[in-house]
This record gives sequence, structure tokens and C-alpha cells, in this order.
Amino acid sequence: MRSIRSSLGASLRGSVRASIGPLATIALVVALWAAFKAAFGVKDFVLPSPLGVLRAFEADPRTFLVGVRETATSAAIGFAIAAVGGVLVGSLLSLSRAVERSVYPLTLLFQMVPLVAIAPLLVIWCGYGRPAIVASTAIVSIFPVIANTLAGLRARDPGLQELLAVLGAGRFTAWWKLALPSAVPSIVTGLRIAAGLAAIGTITGEFLAAEGGERAPLGILIMTAMRNFATDRVFVAVVLAAGVGFLLFGVVSAASRLLLAKWMR
Repeated sequence: MRSIRSSLGASLRGSVRASIGPLATIALVVALWAAFKAAFGVKDFVLPSPLGVLRAFEADPRTFLVGVRETATSAAIGFAIAAVGGVLVGSLLSLSRAVERSVYPLTLLFQMVPLVAIAPLLVIWCGYGRPAIVASTAIVSIFPVIANTLAGLRARDPGLQELLAVLGAGRFTAWWKLALPSAVPSIVTGLRIAAGLAAIGTITGEFLAAEGGERAPLGILIMTAMRNFATDRVFVAVVLAAGVGFLLFGVVSAASRLLLAKWMR
């Protein structure tokens, strides 16, 4: 328990130190943004001021916070499906070179086909609302997990593989005892990439499949504000959507560091 607490504390301290630089950069960007608007007199409907964006949030915080909750929930569910499904698919592909050659090229469709091209099909199959949005998130996020899991499993020590075979270990035992632990660093990399893509898939799915009302997610808020030329509200929703992406990536990164710390022992 103490080792877990110390690892968690070290991870949090490292995250705080790592966040100082990005926060300073964000502050500089906001200052340049405000200076640019003041110097050139840009109209608010083209580029609102940072203060104007803050006021737009303060005027209707509940709507935006509900949107954050809805978007974050869809992103987390879709990412979880991509994480579990990607590891399972990558593991199955690693069992046979013939299966890998036959199936792996098909998984490239998750990466190659534009999401907006298949989003109408997701609406037809899943209906409007969260199921289609979660499916959109999972589709965008799953390929990095599959690719990195497969690469990690293929990189296991062949000497240890032969030793397990001599000892009579079956495929599942070899996967569980040798292949999967050795693939942890590669899987972690895939999960981090997938976390960054999850918010993109979620917002894209919301553009096409989300429903409005009191529980409208950020994607709907962006579209509604854009149609009403409420650029300040667009900025608020975009910033909050970016925050959802950063939060998910941060959670996955922190969990990954703990997992790697345990794996390195």
C-alpha cells in the first residue's frame, strides 16, 4: 500500500511539474490573442476577446457543464471499448501469422475511412444519441491500440517462448505469462494515442448523431452557437472540448505511469 501511495504521489508531483510549461504557454497565447484583437479591432463575431469568452461561459455555465459531462461520458465509454477491444483483437491477431495477414489489413479501415463518411451508417445502425457517438469514438480510437498491442506481442523474447513451450505451457498461458507482460509498454503507448483521438471521435459523432435539449453535448452546443453566429459560445465549447481531451489523456497517462512503474519492478 505504501509503495502504491508513493508511486501515486510521485506521479502527481511529476504531472504538476510537467504542467507548468504548458500552462505558461497557454497564458502567453491568451495574452497574444487579447493583444491582437485590441490592436486590429477585430469584430466580436469573428474573434471574441478572452474576456468575452469567459463572460459567455459565466452567462450560462450550467448548459456548458452539462455538455462537458455528456461529452466526457461518451468519450470515456468509447475509449474503454477501444482499449479492451484493441487489446483483444491485437492478441487474437498475434496467435497466427496467417490470421494476421488476413485480418490486420481490414483493421486499417478504422484508420483510413473518414469518420464523416461512415457516420450516417452509425446513425442508421445505432440511432441518434449516445450509442452512435460511442461507436464513433471507439472506431476512431481502436486502431492505435490494435497496432501497438500486436507490435508488443510480436516483440516477446523467443527464448522465453521456447522455454514455456518446453515446459508444456499452452497458448493462453504463454500469452498471459509472457506475451502480455512484455507488451505492456507498447500497449500503454497505444492507449495514450487512443486517448488523444477519443475526444475527436466523440465531437465528430456529436456533430452528426447527438440530440439537443437540456442534455446537449458540446458538439451540439458548437453547432447551435455557430448557426446563431454566437462565436463566443463556440469558443467556450471548443475550449471545454479540448479540456475533455486533455483530461482523458491525463488520466490515461497517470494510470500508464503507475502501470509501467509496477511492470518495471
